[in-house]
Amino acid sequence: MKDYIRENLKKLLIVPPIIVGAAILAFIVQSRSGPEMSEAREKVTRVRTVVVREQTVIPRALGYGNVQPGKVWEAVAEVGGKIVMMHRQLKKGAILGQGEVLLKIDPTDYELAVAQTEANLSGIHAQVSELNAKEENTRVSLKIEERVLTLSEKDLTRKRQLLKSKTASQAIVDQEERNVLNRRQTVQSLKNTLNLIPAERDVLKAQLALFQAQLKAARINLERTTITAPFDSRIAAVNVELAQFAAAGKVLIQADGIDVSEVSAQVPIGKMINLIPEGTRFPEMAEGIMDRLPGLLSLSARVRLSGGGVEAVWPARFSRVSDTIDPKTRTVGIIVAVDDPYRHTSSGVKPPLAKNMYVEVEIIGKPKPGQIVVPRSALHGSKVYVVNGDKRLEIRDLEIAFFQSGFAVIKKGLRPGETIIVSDPVPAIKGMLLDPVNDQESADSLSDFSNGNGTVK
Repeated sequence: MKDYIRENLKKLLIVPPIIVGAAILAFIVQSRSGPEMSEAREKVTRVRTVVVREQTVIPRALGYGNVQPGKVWEAVAEVGGKIVMMHRQLKKGAILGQGEVLLKIDPTDYELAVAQTEANLSGIHAQVSELNAKEENTRVSLKIEERVLTLSEKDLTRKRQLLKSKTASQAIVDQEERNVLNRRQTVQSLKNTLNLIPAERDVLKAQLALFQAQLKAARINLERTTITAPFDSRIAAVNVELAQFAAAGKVLIQADGIDVSEVSAQVPIGKMINLIPEGTRFPEMAEGIMDRLPGLLSLSARVRLSGGGVEAVWPARFSRVSDTIDPKTRTVGIIVAVDDPYRHTSSGVKPPLAKNMYVEVEIIGKPKPGQIVVPRSALHGSKVYVVNGDKRLEIRDLEIAFFQSGFAVIKKGLRPGETIIVSDPVPAIKGMLLDPVNDQESADSLSDFSNGNGTVK
């Protein structure tokens, strides 16, 4: 019986906690107020922005190419002979100055040719002197014979008169007539001699001219035995050795000029067109156009070497445009020139602009003021996101003039003072409320790109 009572008491012990819990629940339900009503708010999206301004744009374009010397010289043997002298530094890669003697070919044969021709000329000069003396003597003899002929003719006339008066015989008259004829023959012979002298003089003049030409050729050949550097140059190849026979026509030395280096860089046609100032008119006459082309296009350039821990820049000048366009890459060759590429160097910092060095060429056009520019990151195709006066997103269509580096030049669609978004709101919904924050870094980068201080890509 006691056990039965004990088990029932245990069951009854659970009743008080249930009652207490029910009371607490009832109290909470009665004391709780209704749900609090909150006001609905529109979502605000924070975006980075820049203010559109008019800027002066310096159009630029990049190309790449290999450095080549502006002048290349090949020393071709114009006369044959044994090499008797070589410059001690005449090796590939050496830099030698203008006028330095590089090679000498044995001049003995050519010195003999000069001496022989000079002797022939001396003989002709002697013959000319002899002919002049002969002409002078003949003229004197002619005058004497003409005087003697005159006296003989008078004597013949007198003796013919004596014959008529029968004081002189016919034999005497005939003898005197023979004397007159002999004198006339002598005079005629002297005249014939004088008439032939001009022809003889012409023959001597022709021989004199021939020997003078031979002497000139012999002296030129003698000069050709000495080969000198025509300009400051770097030796590219030496194809002969000391005491070796060099045949006429053989290329002995190859050298590159060091006063000017050229780079032919391939530039996209579209970017090249952007560099040409608006309203540029080319002259109808082709004469001298290459000399005037740099001034017409108002282009400048610089050459840049990057890589291997070296960053070097050389000022360059626009030289000319290549004659062909690459149909595969749609690029045009632009040749720029760098003056004194070997003289503006510094050890470990700026190496010489050597042949076949692969470099970047930056072509710089004439500044274009009053241009609307936007970062390329702000473009979504041909659209841009604009923050309107109510701080809401407006999607604007643009007409783009051209792209360059990190910015685009806008032809139509934006006005100075408008604010554009440079971040990428996702999703971008027209009319959405914005919290614009000025991105000064993007604005500074945009200014650097447009004025030519940024890195072109």
